[in-house]
Amino acid sequence: MSLSNLTPIPELFVSPESAQKLKIEAGTLPSWDLTPRQICDLELLMNGGFNPLKGFLSQADYDSVVENMRLADGTLWPMPITLDVSEDFAAGIEPGQDIALRDQEGVILAILSVTDRWTPDKAREAEKVFGADDLAHPGVNYLHHTAGKVYLGGPVTGIQQPVHYDFRGRRDTPNELRAYFRKLGWRRIVAFQTRNPLHRAHQELTFRAAREAQANLLIHPVVGMTKPGDVDHFTRVRCYEAVLDKYPQATTTMSLLNLAMRMAGPREAVWHGLIRKNHGCTHFIVGRDHAGPGKNSQGADFYGPYEAQELFKHYADEIGIEMVDFKQMVYVQEKAQYFPVDEVPEGATVLDISGTELRRRLREGLDIPDWFSFPEVVGELRRTSPPRASQGFTVFFTGLSGSGKSTIANALMVKLMEMGGRPVTLLDGDVVRKHLSSELGFSKEHRDINIRRIGYVASEITKNGGIAICAPIAPYTATRRAVREMIEAYGAFCEVHVATPLEECEKRDRKGLYRLAREGKIKEFTGISDPYEAPTAPELSVDTTGVDVDNCAHQVILKLEQMGLIAGN
Repeated sequence: MSLSNLTPIPELFVSPESAQKLKIEAGTLPSWDLTPRQICDLELLMNGGFNPLKGFLSQADYDSVVENMRLADGTLWPMPITLDVSEDFAAGIEPGQDIALRDQEGVILAILSVTDRWTPDKAREAEKVFGADDLAHPGVNYLHHTAGKVYLGGPVTGIQQPVHYDFRGRRDTPNELRAYFRKLGWRRIVAFQTRNPLHRAHQELTFRAAREAQANLLIHPVVGMTKPGDVDHFTRVRCYEAVLDKYPQATTTMSLLNLAMRMAGPREAVWHGLIRKNHGCTHFIVGRDHAGPGKNSQGADFYGPYEAQELFKHYADEIGIEMVDFKQMVYVQEKAQYFPVDEVPEGATVLDISGTELRRRLREGLDIPDWFSFPEVVGELRRTSPPRASQGFTVFFTGLSGSGKSTIANALMVKLMEMGGRPVTLLDGDVVRKHLSSELGFSKEHRDINIRRIGYVASEITKNGGIAICAPIAPYTATRRAVREMIEAYGAFCEVHVATPLEECEKRDRKGLYRLAREGKIKEFTGISDPYEAPTAPELSVDTTGVDVDNCAHQVILKLEQMGLIAGN
């Protein structure tokens, strides 16, 4: 049997001696501070996880990957790995230049020798890579609203790995895993990819997969960037460690993968297979709706449940790793065990708890049955996700100037303080501009920065169990979504659209701002010379025309009660 899966693979790091010299030289180069996603990509480029890539894709490779899932030389590679930068930074960089790539603390990790600089057609990239240019897809939303407008490509010279302070003993490079498998004499290794806590169905699935492939098992969870709203990786790793002893120690190991997922379904499955091959695996589990992001903007699934398996099967020989495919695992009550959904005995009672239902039970403090999960996992999840009435949350008011946002927000603050139990902080748009954003103007870019600052502060308050009430205009959908994602990582988010019509807002305008805007004396004024993108699905919409403030604030209280965020009287 060929043992090519256990021989070392190329890395992009220079020797420690060369790294010291390069670090000094790189200090004089233009430098780019990497985003969290770029740090994940760079780590896997440097350590061989993205082999055969030698750096960020050139324009020719990018075009070929987007169109055909292949590099320009024909090698199978389904995912564009590009260094996206701002237009301002790109304007000062020419092909032929070197740039230093730094982490968020300013540590130089690598040097990029720029060969290509181009402005991509992101709509085309979304359509080809994700199957639709639909902002409901988190990967598409990232592409349009977070990623930089210009791409740089070229080979990377690795100086040092990104530093991880957490779970260091569980993080392995591809070559470290290959050496581990060699040492233990493992020849056939099946990898299990996950971004969720492990429940009993996952355990049964992995047991069956290892038996079917006659292989040892690598539990290989992603701890880089996953889907917004996923359980944080600290909690997940504690869950994995809690159930690892349910597996036979001699045949199972776990390693953490610092991958930034794109949630690209079928293409992502092929990508995950190539990455696991680089880590020394011979088999890979592809389950139902692998790396699926959920529903599109029409309410349908982005990808078919077994589309990923079909695409993987098509390219299996080129990937060089065998697929172990599984249908959804469900619990059969009469047999007291799990079965693949297509093997359930006729007439049997099938029990299943969806991810949505699990979150509801955690949120409301309801029972989670033993047949579904392990007590240790449920305990960890309850620690991180206590019932909603004990969590921090954010109420985010948005609406035109003069709509009544600040007035309702003040009334709500008083009502919540009267109830007691959690500290309440009001982040009013004008007050935040005075204390946190006094240097900002009213351009779209500056408004976005201001709203993201508010969102960041609110997320910290929410994370620490408090209540944040925000009352900015927040005119742009994409920025409000970014704030929602920031906050929902730690607690609940209740968006309240104060939908008072423009005519009514103008009537109330004591400072005469609308009049000045109509006369052209105030530029970029929301509702007059700048657009207001009204929320399409806020948790609550209120119109303050002819309605007293107390009534509006009470509507918000009722909504918070309905969401389980405050206890009913």
